[in-house]
Amino acid sequence: MSDTKTNPRGDERSDLGEAGAQLSTAPQEESAGAVPALGVLGWFRWFWRQLTSMRVALLLLLLLSLGAIPGSLIPQQGTDELKVQDFKDTHTTLAPLYEKLGLFHVYSSVWFSAIYILLFISLIGCIVPRTWQFVGQLRGRPPAAPKRLTRLPAYTTWRTDASPEQVDEAALALLKRRRFRSHQVGGAVSAEKGYLREAGNLVFHVALIVMLIAFAAGQLFKSEGGKLIMEGDGFSNTLTQYDDFKSGNLFDLADLEPFSFKLDRFEGSYEVTGPQRGTARTFKAHVTYSEGADGPEKKKVVEVNKPLEINGTKVYLVGHGYAPKVTVRDGRGKVVYSASVPLLPIDSMGTATGAIKVLDGYRDKNGKPEQLGFNAFFVPTFAGDGMGQMFSQFPAPINPRIALSAYHGSLGVDSGVPQNVYQLDTRKMQKFKDANGELFKKRLKIGETMKLPNGAGSITFEKELKQWASFQISQEPGSGWALGGAVAAIAGLAGSLFIQRRRVWVRAQRGADGVTVVEMAGLGRSESAKVAEELAALAAELHDRAPSSPEAERTELGTEPEPEPGPEADAKPEPGPEADAKPEPGSQPGPAPESAAAPDGGTDRTAATDAPGPAAEDDTVDSAAMDATDAKGAGDPAAKGSAPSGKGAPAPPSGTDPASETTDPTPDVVPAEGAEK
Repeated sequence: MSDTKTNPRGDERSDLGEAGAQLSTAPQEESAGAVPALGVLGWFRWFWRQLTSMRVALLLLLLLSLGAIPGSLIPQQGTDELKVQDFKDTHTTLAPLYEKLGLFHVYSSVWFSAIYILLFISLIGCIVPRTWQFVGQLRGRPPAAPKRLTRLPAYTTWRTDASPEQVDEAALALLKRRRFRSHQVGGAVSAEKGYLREAGNLVFHVALIVMLIAFAAGQLFKSEGGKLIMEGDGFSNTLTQYDDFKSGNLFDLADLEPFSFKLDRFEGSYEVTGPQRGTARTFKAHVTYSEGADGPEKKKVVEVNKPLEINGTKVYLVGHGYAPKVTVRDGRGKVVYSASVPLLPIDSMGTATGAIKVLDGYRDKNGKPEQLGFNAFFVPTFAGDGMGQMFSQFPAPINPRIALSAYHGSLGVDSGVPQNVYQLDTRKMQKFKDANGELFKKRLKIGETMKLPNGAGSITFEKELKQWASFQISQEPGSGWALGGAVAAIAGLAGSLFIQRRRVWVRAQRGADGVTVVEMAGLGRSESAKVAEELAALAAELHDRAPSSPEAERTELGTEPEPEPGPEADAKPEPGPEADAKPEPGSQPGPAPESAAAPDGGTDRTAATDAPGPAAEDDTVDSAAMDATDAKGAGDPAAKGSAPSGKGAPAPPSGTDPASETTDPTPDVVPAEGAEK
């Protein structure tokens, strides 16, 4: 994305020329008052610049996030058709409006797709030019030093007896050892570091594109279905075997991975005491599976978040319940139905509901074919008679009960309208009635039988109680790419936030008095104290190789060799007219300005930077700063005869340990004129 953040030091950096440019690959934006050129091409260029700007990309990301909210709150077609229909039946006013806005299919709606595509184009339009620009910067070299290093945010200087060639050689070796890209150009050493910042920025944007592509591919080519399997039963990965199935628009049924598996048994154990009573401790499905049409059988334990994976298709364990076995007989005692009926749990303790449907084989006492239906309510652990409502007290089958209510007539399965197998449609059925004329119902223990009124037959709760497990079979081809893109995006964002791109210049020139003047300066993409800290460390190490000249420092500070101890040693010089005198241009600096101490304990930087030499015209400071320095030195007689410790070297930067100030000869790194502190 284009970086539109303005730099408060933009005017100063423009004065630095090439040295202050290209610290990032963000394109330069036109001023807010600029009017695009007339014509189709001009308007297209203006629209393209707006689309690839950071503010528009952030706006599109925000709109994409907001658009996903109704997709989470409103039932979606293709995910749960029954909930969608229930919502439409309940909200007769809102449903037509939601239908027109596409809120029942948010992720395939026109407006959501438009946001998605615009964000995709914005990212690509930003990355391509910035990538080529970044490659060009990697192939190039750090720019030459600006004429006036004092304008840079971090700056230091000292004088040394080493030759300029020795200083340049030591600076090159030091910067290369610190992993700076460095070379010598224009009489100075130029170095740059922190390219990974921009690389991280580009990686972040590329990772976003990868994630968008992966999500799009996942939605277009995915398949997802559910299957409830009882112990002893199996599943084959074909469309007819699914209880429910949905897929992407570009999915082909031929892409279903051929495999099959059988649920051998379900294993579950639960907490029996404490506040977590009833919480599952083990929740496992033991299965036997085979790959392909006739592959060898293998054993596998499927757990929550530990799916069975077969060539990119994952089988997740998502639910569990009970399937009590019932036997239905007609009035003559003939068995017309016998099966384990899975019931759906409605709470965490295993309370479940369902329906038992006898479609064929049953005849009433007159021999007329008829259908039977029973509403079933099951609890694995019954609290006992008179202990409140019939809800399970524990999810394990400790004291199971089943409550049944009976109907006869037509179940409506021949109408052509699909039905929920776990619900009983009683619109075309009649109630079996008890002696009071109420709906006939009864609660049964294992092994008990409920006899229907008027000799219509019976239903028995058998001793066999099976368990079932529900599985979700998913095939998402883009999930791996999405995960890789997310990890890369986090890594790239961390690099762009915590790595700073910065440049360092070292210039060494011989002055008119034969002493070499060393200048070091640093510049970062953004204002940061770390640039000055790093420059201080580099200057300290370079100072060890090219130490300050003792003779030069004594000359600059106006000191003489220490006299013998005597009464005159402690006498302070009287201020005189010479204190206010300013040095003539081109003459040696006088003792007053050069010996003035900086407020933070270091020496005055101006005196050190104004040594006469070839670069004097470019590197001189403002006259106002010089006058202020002269006045400070003249008005402080105590400072005239003072000299920092460390053999005449400038004192370390402020904030260091006072104990080290008397021994550390490192130069002082201070902000240059006009720089923000």
